[in-house]
Amino acid sequence: MSVVSNARWIAASQAAKVALQLVSVAVLARLLTPHDYGLIAMVFVVGNLASLLRDMGTAAAIVQDPHLTEDTKNAVFWINIGVGVFLCIALLALSGVIANLYRNDAVMPLLWALAPSFAITSIGAVPRALLERQSAFAVVARIEIGTAVLGLLVAIAAAWLGAGAISFIYGSLAMALVSSVAYLKCSHWRPGRIGSTRHLKRLLAFSGHLSAFDFINYFARNADSFVIGRYLGAASLGVYTNAYKVMLFPLQNMTWVANRALYPVMCRQESTEQQRSLYLKSVATIAMLTAPLMAGVFVLRQPFVDVFLGPRWHEAASVLQWLAPIGFVQSIVSTTGTVSMVKGRTDILLRVGALVAVLQVSAFVIGVQWGIVGVAVCYLIANLCGAIPALLVALRQLNAGFSALIGEIWAPVAAALLMGVAVWETERLVDGLADPARLAIGIGVGAIVYSALLFLFAPRKVQLIFTLVPSWRRH
Repeated sequence: MSVVSNARWIAASQAAKVALQLVSVAVLARLLTPHDYGLIAMVFVVGNLASLLRDMGTAAAIVQDPHLTEDTKNAVFWINIGVGVFLCIALLALSGVIANLYRNDAVMPLLWALAPSFAITSIGAVPRALLERQSAFAVVARIEIGTAVLGLLVAIAAAWLGAGAISFIYGSLAMALVSSVAYLKCSHWRPGRIGSTRHLKRLLAFSGHLSAFDFINYFARNADSFVIGRYLGAASLGVYTNAYKVMLFPLQNMTWVANRALYPVMCRQESTEQQRSLYLKSVATIAMLTAPLMAGVFVLRQPFVDVFLGPRWHEAASVLQWLAPIGFVQSIVSTTGTVSMVKGRTDILLRVGALVAVLQVSAFVIGVQWGIVGVAVCYLIANLCGAIPALLVALRQLNAGFSALIGEIWAPVAAALLMGVAVWETERLVDGLADPARLAIGIGVGAIVYSALLFLFAPRKVQLIFTLVPSWRRH
């Protein structure tokens, strides 16, 4: 399958996830308190770390390995199972220590409930990697969308019944169980006995650097939650987390899924020129989607928060003001890791990741002195500083210059900025209307202006968007 075919299913999966995320925030923000959100953010800081350790980069190695054997598949499957069970037991044993670090005993029972998910999800890691290796993203998208809907329904039901913060974990457990079973069934592969491991050493060398990068990247992306939770408390962390979810989670999810679709196709390309063409085209498509979204949220942040979150989350709008540009920067920079993985240079990826991690963690420690808005401001500065070396390293591996990247993204960026000005002026004219009306009018004006400008600046690039509409026929 081509990258365009993969991208169609990326678009379907991502659109569904963004919609579900918005529904989740809009509904659960009215059933749960900022304190509940703060508690679950503390728990998922630990949960995200355990997820990284569970996979150890082996899924990406399976996709990249040109000489994958049945023995290697079996070995990786049972290694993942062992790591998943170990993490489950470790999380149960260390829950008290983690609660003490946060100075909050309410974290402990949430960690107990989350622990089994790591053993459960390890079952589906290799089957999912095999589906992605085959570019079977039609199947992967159906599973992701179906389990996301299930997880959301379970979480909402639990919150409605008064379960509190643990509602999120009930949803996560439901998703973990159903997705693992679905991946195993749809991959048509069954684990067997571990035989020869002579190819395993090469695979583990690749995944070792990648796993170390993921580990460092985890700290860079989650240190803000730890710092805010420890020094500003659960309520402040709840406000910051909801703003972060509204803005950055959908974008990070978009680029993560896009990279998954691009990665197996780039791995099968024989020349750097072909890889460069695929990469730049993918970045252009991402920019066309994220630039207007970020500009729109920046301008419409206040009515957006009031409509989707409610009046008690008013402070989140001030955080969104700074997270919006971060969202666009990260949507572009997040693609650079794919290049190093395709080239087999996960050692370079590790070095760049370490530099970015130092910048971001330093930003959180400095910014917390001025509250959650200070954290967001310093986070933006760190992202801008880290973006330059990350992009330069990726482009150099593809024998491309910075001008090639600018040539692909200038049109959507310019159109999004002009759209933002138009929406800003519209906001001033309709300032006296109710928030839902202001939001609807702003979105409508933004969509019309951005579409017209993009057709004017880059009509050929617009065709890329239409190729992303998937056919839901069986593949």
